[in-house]
Amino acid sequence: MRSIRAAAVGAVTMSLALAVSACGGGSSTGGGSNDSPKTLTYWASNQGASIEIDKKVLQPELDKFQKQTGIKVKLEVVPWSDLLNRILAATTSGQGPDVLNIGNTWSASLQATGGLLPWDAKNFDKIGGKDRFVDSALGSTGAQGQDPAAVPLYSMAYALYYNKQIFADAGISKPPATWDELVADGKKIQAKGKQVLGAEGANVSENIHHVFVFAKQHGADFFSADGKPDFTSDGTVAAVKQYVDLMAKDKAIPQGNAEYAQNQSVSDFAKGRTAMLLWQSASSNLKSQGMSADAYGIAPVPVQSGTPGTGNQVNSMVAGINLAVFKNTHNLDGATEFVKFMTSDEEQKILNTAYTSIPPVKTAQADAAFNTPDNAVLKETLATSAAALPQVADESQFETTVGTAVKELFADAAAGRTITTESVKAKLLKAQQQMPAK
Repeated sequence: MRSIRAAAVGAVTMSLALAVSACGGGSSTGGGSNDSPKTLTYWASNQGASIEIDKKVLQPELDKFQKQTGIKVKLEVVPWSDLLNRILAATTSGQGPDVLNIGNTWSASLQATGGLLPWDAKNFDKIGGKDRFVDSALGSTGAQGQDPAAVPLYSMAYALYYNKQIFADAGISKPPATWDELVADGKKIQAKGKQVLGAEGANVSENIHHVFVFAKQHGADFFSADGKPDFTSDGTVAAVKQYVDLMAKDKAIPQGNAEYAQNQSVSDFAKGRTAMLLWQSASSNLKSQGMSADAYGIAPVPVQSGTPGTGNQVNSMVAGINLAVFKNTHNLDGATEFVKFMTSDEEQKILNTAYTSIPPVKTAQADAAFNTPDNAVLKETLATSAAALPQVADESQFETTVGTAVKELFADAAAGRTITTESVKAKLLKAQQQMPAK
């Protein structure tokens, strides 16, 4: 999912505890109705560089839908920093939209509230069938063994973006393929007076995305096979320490990035202050900030050694946005029709082109428009070396507790405090203790 999102631990835990069967703005039975067949409300996530850019992208498509169906869609673009809490509040109060975007990592957590329409075979048939969607995208739509809680809308993957001129000035001929190479290149870059690697150290979800990948590379997971938190294994501790050490020990991440949480690292990269950036499908964001596509290259995220792949060679989480319907919408037929419209081949090409993301619909993804060199890296990553974050009911709390632990560790590093294996393990143990009791 996109990276600007955070939620207070207490608010998330309380909302999930209360949201057993409540859902959005429809009937009290939670079964949905067609009492308001001519209108829909839609909460869209902030995908572009600003909310205004999102409105410019989406409104023409919503007008097109209204012309085709007679259904008017009321749009609200919600910042990532507010979206999860807004959704959780809606599931408890019953006051929510008809259709909404969710970060795909939240699918299982929101599924557990009972507030979203399950996408069973009958519902998938209404939008053209489940087999239209690529497997990696479907893997982040809810818990295994249950009908998906949402439908894939945009697919993304992390990549390493690097400034060609800064690399040339430092005498670096190719992007780093391993973390050791990145650290070594960083010393050459710093010698030329530039920052090395941007990060959003105060953004809890960004932190989760990266430490999840590092954990995979260390052969570890944050949850056991039966879905229980396992935050303090040797592998997870080593993973978190390696990520934070990019600031604390290796000096690759600038200390000031410990406070970043609002795309500042993207702006630094776009303005030529920083040589490298780890980001999800960043091209449209960089273009909106005036950076020419010729000024940067895109490469796979580094691994410990070797080349990206499965197991210890995973180098991205399966990023993306899903489209969900509140179960008790007042326009069930219209909401389903809207999902069909947004996942049609035509709209998939329009929207994913606008956001430089990858269509999760197979036929749209195969279109020549998505065969650019930039997209080749993202598509290859999604197909061969990306893994879905744990599809467990406690995933959103995991993002908050562990993401906050990493945020605190970055703050310690920025303050010059030593980051040790023991201090990392203590933070992760505290995070695990904040998880809901089983």
